[in-house]
Amino acid sequence: MTRAPDGPMESAILDLLARRRDGATICPSDAAKAVAGPDEADWRPQMDAARDAARRLVADGAVEVTQRGEVVDLDSAKGPIRIRLAQRAEPPDGTA
Repeated sequence: MTRAPDGPMESAILDLLARRRDGATICPSDAAKAVAGPDEADWRPQMDAARDAARRLVADGAVEVTQRGEVVDLDSAKGPIRIRLAQRAEPPDGTA
């Protein structure tokens, strides 16, 4: 990522992913719930902000959006999505 997280939603996405094993995903609702906090019973209004934050993080190359394990374009994805840290491609010779 070339810039600092833009606000609490991007930070929540990155923090949640940092606590997961390599390749693990989160649902945007996980970030929405984290930002809404424990006293916020209705986190659903945060979902658009979670998807927007994911979109910015995808543009930065920090995360990928997936459906059924396959990377998808968030703008054309229909239905549930998952977010994971961007998978870095290794060179063909195996050196990193």
